[in-house]
Amino acid sequence: MTQIFDNPADFADEALDGFVAANRGYVARVDGGVVRSTEIPAGQVSLVVGGGSGHYPAFAGLVGPGLAAGSACGNMFASPAAGQVYRVAKAANAGGGVLLSYGNYAGDVLHFGQAQLRLNAEGIETRTVLVTDDIASAPLDQIEKRRGIAGDLTVFKIAGAAAEAGLSLDEVERLAIKTNHRTRSLGVAFDGCTLPGASEPLFHVPAGQMSLGLGIHGEPGISEHPMPTASELAELLVSRLLEDKPDDAGSRVVAIVNGLGTVKYDELFLLFGKVEKLLNAANLTVVEPECGELVTSLDMSGLSLTLLWLDDELEQFWAAPADTPAYRKGNTAPRARRELSGAEDTAAEDTENATAASANLGRLAAAVLAQVRDVVVEHEAELGDLDAIAGDGDHGIGMRRGVDAAAAAGEQNAAAGASAERVLTAAGEAWSERAGGTSGALWGTAVMAAGLALGNRDSYAGGDATAALSAFTNAITELGKAEPGDKTMVDALLPFRDAFTEAFDGGASLGDALTTAASAANEAARQTADLRPLKGRARPLAEKSLGHPDPGAVSFGLIAERVAAYLASDAVDSTPAASHMASTAGKGATE
Repeated sequence: MTQIFDNPADFADEALDGFVAANRGYVARVDGGVVRSTEIPAGQVSLVVGGGSGHYPAFAGLVGPGLAAGSACGNMFASPAAGQVYRVAKAANAGGGVLLSYGNYAGDVLHFGQAQLRLNAEGIETRTVLVTDDIASAPLDQIEKRRGIAGDLTVFKIAGAAAEAGLSLDEVERLAIKTNHRTRSLGVAFDGCTLPGASEPLFHVPAGQMSLGLGIHGEPGISEHPMPTASELAELLVSRLLEDKPDDAGSRVVAIVNGLGTVKYDELFLLFGKVEKLLNAANLTVVEPECGELVTSLDMSGLSLTLLWLDDELEQFWAAPADTPAYRKGNTAPRARRELSGAEDTAAEDTENATAASANLGRLAAAVLAQVRDVVVEHEAELGDLDAIAGDGDHGIGMRRGVDAAAAAGEQNAAAGASAERVLTAAGEAWSERAGGTSGALWGTAVMAAGLALGNRDSYAGGDATAALSAFTNAITELGKAEPGDKTMVDALLPFRDAFTEAFDGGASLGDALTTAASAANEAARQTADLRPLKGRARPLAEKSLGHPDPGAVSFGLIAERVAAYLASDAVDSTPAASHMASTAGKGATE
């Protein structure tokens, strides 16, 4: 259990600050993560990695010559926000283009993908290679759905070495893809990890049992098995990986025994010795192996085995020198210090003349966000516990971080007389930036979309409420790509939208239509207990999830219910723009 902290909500940021203070010869702090503190040759490709905090040495510990140029660092087990990835990549860019590489998790894919679009739009050529090495998370014929775990290291190391050798972005990308294709990992857990400030681990493994196929974000394994001896464990891991080897596998492999937090070096060495004997018996030559803590999961009691099947080309780059805070190999030439300017504020200092109607609606929007914050705070622990059943247990924490930031931004802008568009845009940006993760990307983008739909107008009518809800819904479905039945927030959102539209267009008041819709959302959320997840981190743990509702759908239902109750109260009467929207239900009229 993590013991050293002041405020658990600040743990990731303060740990990163301390990491930089202890490693200034390697890294420099930038807004969103870290970059090399030493010079990168002009025109060199910049490898930018990243993910949630809690995995050290991944990801910030792998920044340095011969490896990554920068790392975007999210909250505990949560992906960094798109803005963080963008700013780190901008700071790391040396003119040769950027390769983004990270584990295949929904939140990371959303945020890194948004950053890639922005970087390419600004003329910084940017590519992505996902790491998909975890054989437990999907069958071989669905390799693109697999998670990235300790195989991150092989992909990052070879891509970083190729960039350091001066290869083009095309070649660095090709080698990273090739490495990922030839990398396989499998992990086991003996007990779960505990998030900072939490009193209990995210999950427990029954006494005398071992959980096979764990994730690295506190997710439990796919199945439980009697605790094996060291020899039996080595046989299990090696045999499963050899069964899954790539078609073009050769006879030379990198073997990595990786500790996840509490399994320490003596035990890891003992296991490695048994693994090596089994690999040799299979006529495989082990080349420059690694044994230690490389991709951890806070204090998780567990470990993983990774195999990378080499060819002559990959072996050259695996053996190349690297010099980072947590991973060193061979000798690299000394580098001069980089001159990094302070974080640039690229936000335009534009002015806005908010209409009276939109400023009134903006104040109501801020009040609604405060209600959303209150209900999330009230249910934070419950949402985390629900997420821990088949996920990483951070849904409550992530929602709390996001909505705290959104409510604060909304209140600040509303107090300044900003329009509904400005209030919700600022709130959505703050939500995405602070929360990270899948929920941060989806909620932040959706809140911004609703604000853009409302705009800064002289008057509002009933149709504007429907348009804002449609924009909110479309943002989530288009960005997340989830469909009904995937066991996500969408399973509650679409029934909410449909029920609201039917009631509102039928003449119901805004409050009554929202109350009807919230009831539909909560019922749909409860029904997700009968579904198996087809998206997100819970997908590999479908059987564990069965019988429990989806945390994203549950949180949406709770929020919908609270917002409906608030807007059905007297609060709406004090807001002329919203009052007029309510009074023109089912009408397209404007004032």
